[in-house]
Amino acid sequence: MKRSPHRARRSKPPKTASPKRSRKAVSAAPVTAAELRALRRELERRATARWNPEVEDVERSVAQLVLTIVEFLRKLMERQAIRRMEQHTLTRKEVEAVGVALMRLEETVKEIGARFGLSPEDLNLDLGPLGRLT
Repeated sequence: MKRSPHRARRSKPPKTASPKRSRKAVSAAPVTAAELRALRRELERRATARWNPEVEDVERSVAQLVLTIVEFLRKLMERQAIRRMEQHTLTRKEVEAVGVALMRLEETVKEIGARFGLSPEDLNLDLGPLGRLT
């Protein structure tokens, strides 16, 4: 049977030479009841960290989002200030001004968070493989 020139040929994908992947054995490790409880608390905390559109919780959710972003930026500015101090690119007066500004910002974030019933832990970001913000 002749193939029609208009009909596309079906071909197998080209075989590529790939090194054999060694599978590492994963062994089960015993888990204590305390570890399971801690994991459950963490999962419950993460589940409640999502935005809640209920009318009475909207203000608190928005405040948590805004304060989390502000806290994240404050930490970045603090780390930048420390780096600049270590490189001696800030004058004593600038070091003092930056330190006072960052402390005031931290206090303001805590005060506003307290108004909405938010603890510093509620503003702590999980940065995935980098770990927690604080």
